[in-house]
Amino acid sequence: MKKLFVVLSILLLVSAVVFAGGAQEGKGAKVVKIGVYEPASGDNGAGGKQETLGIQYANSITPTVNIGGTDYEVQLVIVDNESSNDKAVTAASELVSKGVSLVLGSYGSGVSIAGGDTFANAEIPAIGITCTNPQVTLGNDWYFRICFLDPFQGTVLANYAKDTFGAKKAYALAKLGDDYSVGLCNYFIKAFEALGGQVIYETFPEGTSDFAAYVTNAKNNGCDVFYSPVSIEAAALIIEQANTQGLTMPILAGDTWDSNVVLGAAKGTKVGVSVTTFFVEGSTDPQITSFVDGFKKYLATNATALTNNGGNDEIAAVTAMGFDAYYVALEALKKAGSTKGADIQKILPSVTYKGVSGDIAFDENGDAIRNVAYVKKVDNETGKWQFVSVQSVK
Repeated sequence: MKKLFVVLSILLLVSAVVFAGGAQEGKGAKVVKIGVYEPASGDNGAGGKQETLGIQYANSITPTVNIGGTDYEVQLVIVDNESSNDKAVTAASELVSKGVSLVLGSYGSGVSIAGGDTFANAEIPAIGITCTNPQVTLGNDWYFRICFLDPFQGTVLANYAKDTFGAKKAYALAKLGDDYSVGLCNYFIKAFEALGGQVIYETFPEGTSDFAAYVTNAKNNGCDVFYSPVSIEAAALIIEQANTQGLTMPILAGDTWDSNVVLGAAKGTKVGVSVTTFFVEGSTDPQITSFVDGFKKYLATNATALTNNGGNDEIAAVTAMGFDAYYVALEALKKAGSTKGADIQKILPSVTYKGVSGDIAFDENGDAIRNVAYVKKVDNETGKWQFVSVQSVK
């Protein structure tokens, strides 16, 4: 019995050494774990899957990283935060318990904010990919992000509404209690009113599936644009109702609407949809064309990936952002020369990377330094995105 106790003690000691510092021994190679904190279900499940696809594709291309002179296999640990602020802490805690060195995500600002303290308390840095609400990084030294922020995005959309459509009156619709849509509507309203415009603002409660009254209100109030940066699930229902009612005013939205779901809903209708986003296809830059061509081939040979992309090979901007975020994480690991979260967090502010979505660097708050957004609209006939412009703020 004593001999068995000694053996068990040795095994426990070995296990402790293996998992210390966020790394472990794989089959013949060391392993570093990167947490993927994304929704695979709920309102934002479709967008979360597409963001995760970018990370997975990058990992398939570059599955190893050299840290401090040693090659490590990069293992993705993926959890589903279910698009729910209530479930976010549990998902974040799961990543902590599995010994990840850093975290990527999440699609959705609310779940990012909700999980932020869990990562900070565990001293595990997180890199937000498309979570645009300022509260994600505010007061949290462990959360960074590579996307532009809502104050910028809201102002870009307000300028676009005025410059492109000559809008004087806008209808804004957000989901009650949703950090992303409420916050982005507020920034849009502030910027639009500063440009001399007027806004009719409403919110809808959780579980809403009928948007007829909201579309009617926008029409009855004589608005020039319909602005609603809500979830993809709600977006499809809004487009459906806009089509039913013959809504002629253009619909504007933020980055969440950059989705195949929106393309499918708008195809064959006369509903005009324009969005701000982080990335568009069509560039002749070799790095971008390589990404686009490679990702489409990846989808063609991976049935699960194709399904998670909505069943076609349209590339969402969140996928490109997920791709870039993975390489920012690798740069951080290489520069830190360590798999320990505290070491990675310390050097992250100085990490830079030229990605397919543009140059990535961080300011003093851990936010991305970005000064332009891409605007694109749905081609209703083809169901494809059509590039409109690169939009900055006046």
